[in-house]
Amino acid sequence: MSGVLHLVATPIGNLGDITLRALETLKAVDVIACEDTRQTAKLLHHYQIGTPMVSLHEHNERTRTPGLIEQLRAGQSIALVSDGGTPLISDPGWWLIHRAIEEQIPVRWIPGPTALIGGLVLSGLPMERFVFEGFLPTKSGQRRRRLETLKNEGRTIVLYESPHRLLRTLHEIRNTLGDLSMACARELTKMFEEVCRGCVSELIAHFERHPPRGEFVIVLSPQSIVHSP
Repeated sequence: MSGVLHLVATPIGNLGDITLRALETLKAVDVIACEDTRQTAKLLHHYQIGTPMVSLHEHNERTRTPGLIEQLRAGQSIALVSDGGTPLISDPGWWLIHRAIEEQIPVRWIPGPTALIGGLVLSGLPMERFVFEGFLPTKSGQRRRRLETLKNEGRTIVLYESPHRLLRTLHEIRNTLGDLSMACARELTKMFEEVCRGCVSELIAHFERHPPRGEFVIVLSPQSIVHSP
């Protein structure tokens, strides 16, 4: 009988934000496949978990996956974790779960934190319907084309962005989509958690005065919502 692949959500900041089920799973599996073993080691050390780790990141997941599939087929169980949050959401690991499903290996989800939901619910914007676009492309032309496809989007839009690209992205959003109501959430669940709300121009001015730090969740209002000061 094959083992089970567990997709385990881990804290995005505060180490207390982990479920009992996640801790039990991380202790019980034979190996933990990590985006960065150094990052996951901090969590395991905090909870005194000694399960062996193996790296599984964007540069090695295709070559590392066959060996992990063999372990699963041999009856071992594996937990897949990212550096923080729910695995596979803008993180590596898709190839492993894809191959596991092809091999009819059981896959289980151990729920927990995800930054996109945190940013959305803290934004104050409509959240009955939303679309998650992840990180925009790094190349300017591709970024503009992606934003162009969102011009007539009637749902709230959620993006991820790094601090060194945030201002460029905000300028491109204003130029392409207009001066929408929006929110930027950073360092969610951490000591310096911050949510800034306003129109795009206001947030550009804010981050020009206060250089961006930390990873960001950008939430944009539907095109039909006009910003009111």
